[in-house]
Amino acid sequence: MAKPNILVVMADQLAPHFTGAYDHPLVKTPAMDALAERGARFDAAYCNFPLCAPSRFSMMSGQLASAIGAWDNAAEFPASIPTLAHYLNLAGYRTVLAGKMHFIGPDQHHGFGERLNTEIYPSDFAWTPDWTNPHQRIDKWYHSMDSLAEAGQALATYQLDYDEEVGFAAIRKLYDLARDNDDRPFFLTAAFIHPHDPYVARPEWWDHYDHDAIDLPEPVDFESLDPHSQRIRRGIEADTVGYTEEQCRNARHGYYANTSYIDAWLGRMVRALEEIGELDNTVVIFTSDHGDMLGERGLWFKMSFFERSLRVPFIMAGPGVANTTVPNACSLLDLAPTLLDIAAGGRTPVEPAVPLAGRSLWNVAAGGSDPGDGALAEYTAEMTSHPMFMIRRGRNKYIHCDTDPALLYDVDADPQELTNLADDPDHAELAARFAAETAQRWDSEAIRERVLASQRARRLVHAATGDDSRISWDYSPVQDAANQYVRDHMDWAEAGSRSRYPELD
Repeated sequence: MAKPNILVVMADQLAPHFTGAYDHPLVKTPAMDALAERGARFDAAYCNFPLCAPSRFSMMSGQLASAIGAWDNAAEFPASIPTLAHYLNLAGYRTVLAGKMHFIGPDQHHGFGERLNTEIYPSDFAWTPDWTNPHQRIDKWYHSMDSLAEAGQALATYQLDYDEEVGFAAIRKLYDLARDNDDRPFFLTAAFIHPHDPYVARPEWWDHYDHDAIDLPEPVDFESLDPHSQRIRRGIEADTVGYTEEQCRNARHGYYANTSYIDAWLGRMVRALEEIGELDNTVVIFTSDHGDMLGERGLWFKMSFFERSLRVPFIMAGPGVANTTVPNACSLLDLAPTLLDIAAGGRTPVEPAVPLAGRSLWNVAAGGSDPGDGALAEYTAEMTSHPMFMIRRGRNKYIHCDTDPALLYDVDADPQELTNLADDPDHAELAARFAAETAQRWDSEAIRERVLASQRARRLVHAATGDDSRISWDYSPVQDAANQYVRDHMDWAEAGSRSRYPELD
């Protein structure tokens, strides 16, 4: 069969629990709903690191973060690591990135043949945590209760500026791809920043929701929280600055509004595919880099292994995709092998340089079976001083950190993850098996030493490249103004005809 185009649309910090496509009673996501109604919805998809940059590096490379040194939001993504974009280039695809991928370091393409926008966040080592002072806040970039205090309505924000640019550039690129008479299939990733905090929405999206009807999280006994949750609450100042019920409602209202806003961009991109005649030849995937706790369990943002932080939406539709719901646990590690199977078009896929850590979901998306039912995750960033690991298998989730008691949850019977079974005698054997597997998979002390060494080096480099001498790694999109629109070396009539879509008969 012919190789289909591939469109990946990514939200930022979107938990599936807060979307209509995953059955939230209030949140309106008609484009996601429509995608799921004609495709495959994965109901237990996880990120592999609940933080932006490491999650994306892991997804792009098909490797766990610890295998590539993606320790935090200021860890360099080395140019020598093959990515799914490299593989798709070799498979004959035109590869384009619009929007955020949070690349850190001088390589700002990582295999994408074309990049349409700059990053929204810095590409240097400024955001490096310090595990020798794990309780010290880096105030200018740590999440805080300011995101709740600022939640509400605005006509413009830097996040809205960014997403408007990303959406415009991505849709314009779809028309450019239709106009350029290149028969190669395309792989286009459009990565938006919303609904990432600070939960500020334009009025037309805010007005989609009745403010008084916004649901609130269940009350929680903060003293009963596990140690990492306590650390997160300290780090984001939820335990000192705190927040009011109205601030919580504002934040969730803004989040829901911005989820509908991103859903509208998904709808516009699908409509553009339809208009250029490529919808039936394009596999469309919608996902996110991680979720947001949104006040559940007294937590906000991400950085934990609880469901609303770690789960992501994952919906796929297009040629060869069945209309199905997939209950098996999977993760963003599975995206790279899945795309390689799609890109193979029935032929032998490109051979990865190193074995990929995930499994292909193409067979189950096509209506077949999936023998896998598991996901792995890691966390080595701020608000801890030791590596953290998670294993999800079947209905159980196990969480380990050397400094903390083990956590074991039955996420089917206990979806709010309120009952820790790690010390339950009836689950002692299961907990012991998970503990043994964790020790076998990860050398926690060796990983910690690697993290500390990386942090020391990055802090030194960042301190030595101050404002007076810094060479920016931030991507500056190339604009060839001399050959845009109509210029005096062009024939006016030919320029108009060449840019028109569809062409005149």
